[in-house]
Amino acid sequence: MDVLTLTGADVARLLDPDALVDALADAFAALTRDEVAAPPRSQVASDAGILLSMPAHRRGGPIGVKLVSVFEGNGALGLPSHLALVALFDEATGAPVALMDGASITAARTAGAAALSCRLAARPESRVLAVVGAGVQARAHLAAIPRVRPVEEIRVASLYPEETAALAALDSRARVAPSIEEAVRGADVVALCTSSGTPVIDAAWIAPGTHVTSVGYHPPAGELPRPLAAAGRLLVETRRAFEAPPVGCGELAALDPATGTELGEVVLGLRPGRTSPDEITVYKAMGHAVEDLAAAALVYERARAEGIGGMLVL
Repeated sequence: MDVLTLTGADVARLLDPDALVDALADAFAALTRDEVAAPPRSQVASDAGILLSMPAHRRGGPIGVKLVSVFEGNGALGLPSHLALVALFDEATGAPVALMDGASITAARTAGAAALSCRLAARPESRVLAVVGAGVQARAHLAAIPRVRPVEEIRVASLYPEETAALAALDSRARVAPSIEEAVRGADVVALCTSSGTPVIDAAWIAPGTHVTSVGYHPPAGELPRPLAAAGRLLVETRRAFEAPPVGCGELAALDPATGTELGEVVLGLRPGRTSPDEITVYKAMGHAVEDLAAAALVYERARAEGIGGMLVL
């Protein structure tokens, strides 16, 4: 058997960000229609971190599995805290067909889903973006969100001055804010992209009409203030986000799942993403395997069409 292999550089070259947002919208609609097989993610822990397994399948496409490790101490070793692989298997035979870098898939699909939430719920005239964090996800969000809203000003802030300055240098619209509070106050869209186990903003800083996205995962709690999750119009990938980690999000534990609106419901026109200009909308990501499947399938098909990648013979 021949298995296509793709590096992080290959994935970055092949994954079109606009096509990805559209593919994610379609995937979330399928998820809401119960057309995706995706058992709850499971994890195994070592003394240093955890390894998560995230399988998914949608009829007519490959079976996908992402294995992602979260080892917060990796920074001291010069390694990313999140490392991952995505494997694709033929749906008819179960034969492995592709193995690709999962960290680049994770970064792109997570930011792509946040951008989709902005397209569905942020005010159309949103022009000021605040990015909290300065790592991989912050860079991905800096690139993705301005593609769906007419962003003119980007404020970036984190606890790490050098990384924050490097992030701001990636876009001529970006500047380093004096503090996280000053970045957030008055912003139209606030993107939380940290690995914090405690809230990184205060709900009082969020103005009426703001759209907040939060993608950090650090159970048992996380970066998103619980009062904000409870008070704002809450968007989720699936209502399983209200379950306990590792399936769901710590910030949403014990909240009523009925308070959440699935992205797929908004895509399908079943529920609104926003009901008024002054409403605060909040997207809390748990990370769902259907996102990895949608992104990896796009990469795989384009790689085959363009003859890109290596080959592993089993």
